[in-house]
Amino acid sequence: MGKVNSYLLSLCRCAIKLNYIKIAVVLLCSIFCVCGYAQNNIITVDTTATASDSVKHYDINEVVITVDKADNHSVFPTQRLSGEQLKGFATYSVADALRYFSGVQIKDYGGTGGLKTVNIRSMGTNHVGVCYDGIELGNAQNGTVDLGKFSLDNMEAIALYNGQKSDLMQSAKDYGSSGNIYLQSKTPTFAYNKKHNLFATVKGGSFHTINPSILWESKIKDISLAVSAEYLYTSGKYKFTYTNPYGYDTTAIRTNGDVNSIRAEIGLFGNIVGGKWRVKGYFYHSERGYPGAVIRGIFYHQDRQEDNNTFLQASWQKQMGIYSLILKTKYSFDYLHYLSDPNLDITAMYVNNLYKQHEGYLSIVNHFQIKPIWECAISYDMQYNTLNANLYNFVYPKRLSTYISLSTALKLKHLRIQAAALGSYFNDKTNDTEQQMSDKFICHPSIFLSYQPLLKHNLTIRAFAKGAMRMPTFNDLYYTFIGNSNLKPETTYQYNIGVHYNKPLSSWCEFISVQIDGYFNQVKNKIVATPTSNFFRWTMINLGYVEILGVDIAAQANFAFTKYLTATIRGNYTYQSAKDLTNPNSQFYGGQIPYIPWHSTSVNASLGYKNYKLHYSFIYTGKRYDSSANIIENYVLPWCTHDLSISTLLHFTKCNLQLTADINNLFNQQYEVVRNYPMPGTNFKLTAQIIF
Repeated sequence: MGKVNSYLLSLCRCAIKLNYIKIAVVLLCSIFCVCGYAQNNIITVDTTATASDSVKHYDINEVVITVDKADNHSVFPTQRLSGEQLKGFATYSVADALRYFSGVQIKDYGGTGGLKTVNIRSMGTNHVGVCYDGIELGNAQNGTVDLGKFSLDNMEAIALYNGQKSDLMQSAKDYGSSGNIYLQSKTPTFAYNKKHNLFATVKGGSFHTINPSILWESKIKDISLAVSAEYLYTSGKYKFTYTNPYGYDTTAIRTNGDVNSIRAEIGLFGNIVGGKWRVKGYFYHSERGYPGAVIRGIFYHQDRQEDNNTFLQASWQKQMGIYSLILKTKYSFDYLHYLSDPNLDITAMYVNNLYKQHEGYLSIVNHFQIKPIWECAISYDMQYNTLNANLYNFVYPKRLSTYISLSTALKLKHLRIQAAALGSYFNDKTNDTEQQMSDKFICHPSIFLSYQPLLKHNLTIRAFAKGAMRMPTFNDLYYTFIGNSNLKPETTYQYNIGVHYNKPLSSWCEFISVQIDGYFNQVKNKIVATPTSNFFRWTMINLGYVEILGVDIAAQANFAFTKYLTATIRGNYTYQSAKDLTNPNSQFYGGQIPYIPWHSTSVNASLGYKNYKLHYSFIYTGKRYDSSANIIENYVLPWCTHDLSISTLLHFTKCNLQLTADINNLFNQQYEVVRNYPMPGTNFKLTAQIIF
């Protein structure tokens, strides 16, 4: 306990030096609480437990993330897809898989090469935290994470949390998002007496797509090694039907949607007494074209982009009696080169921009299991970002962000309560102090309740209220001629009430789960672009106010009719009324915000017989508008797609071979997720994976 107090005192000294008086006070209070508890309670430790026993006991905290059936008393609305479920979907990337979650809107700008971003419950892309192996992915330049850059081949699970994750052992920064997506890559596992695994996969299909990948896992004493690499090429050429004001009348071919990309990852995994550690290195390179918008009969675009994304991250966690410690660190470097050449397209303006981002990140999580029913945690994060660019009059911004969170959870017989408060401090530096955002300190609380009225039945009633915010990005603040350094943070307030029922019904119906959540969200000080003295020069201002009223429904059932015949069905439905209430004097006051449908749904069904599996997917997105002016000129047609896949697993003496055939958009639906960015019609994919 002395080590714990010494550690907290060190944090206090750092906080005082940085003038974070409020943070220092909180840490000092925590020390007194820990000391008081230690003096009045005898801590007993089971010295007969082995190292492996300690690790197993510690890993119970991860159950809520990795096992749906164990989450019977979830405090938070949670949706999850396992690696096995992801294999059945006719998808290439993480963004494709997220379409099957309720309350999620994906913006897809066309084909494999198009940008793909996610929006949860209509609060905006920048309010979504995306974590890879427990550490958040970032982009200080524009705040968005392109989910098309992440493959499903090496993915163990994808989980979506509205509000935040229920585990207190999380970084302070995780509390700052309105919703979180957790991407968990595979942790190596080995059969008895086996020390190596090899997965080699080849995918090919429409649009000249070729996508080989390899995953090598090896066990060296108590350390596991995983190395994976993937290559993707696609021409991005597909036929589509062009719509003019009088109807569909032209069939064209989508061009400049080619992608050449390489992804490589290396991971080291190890266990220690009472804990574990992990190191991950990631590299991604792509050279791609931007298909562009189809406007006024212009089908060809020549914009090109090159990306290099690299990061190295590590985490270490250990349990010591009632105290647990998690350390996380990360360094990332992102390079982006965007080129638009009028020599290739006389209608284009010459643009040749280079951007370089550096990010350093450190997180310390302190967890105290004070009583079997009571736990609390203190987390402290520090992040440093820089952005360099070859723009005229660029101010070369740097940002130091610090976060501290206090959280506690109480687990009673029928009731669970979790509360948290996050304090965030931001300090920007630029070459031009007149164009520099002033320091910001913001605090937001949250509270979550879960009530189980009948212990014999897995029926849970839950509710939460949470405040969160997102800082203006470097582009919002400092982009030449556009940025506005006086912007305020964009804030959200969420209110949710829902029920969750989860139960096995009979010998043939293994499991059924139903979640229904109603919610009301507010987005204040929304950052929008507006023209200044003329329409050729725009600036960013705090102008918007949005209210979102919605319902999410998610249901799943698993069936085992016989020993060899199984089935699973999963469905999601979302209703959202997302109103723009910015200007009461506007004739379009109260209009649905752009690209948010009132109704959307998805259905996934799979049927398994021995080594064969048949999988069907359906996605429907209802009517939308591409502007808050909900008039016929801005109307975007609803769309739906049907996907079908069949797979088989063949067993050989020294290896297994899995073969899969996918047909996407089975009925050749002509549709647009974003106006003027047509999506592919019917296309196919063949996959062969050999497992040694």
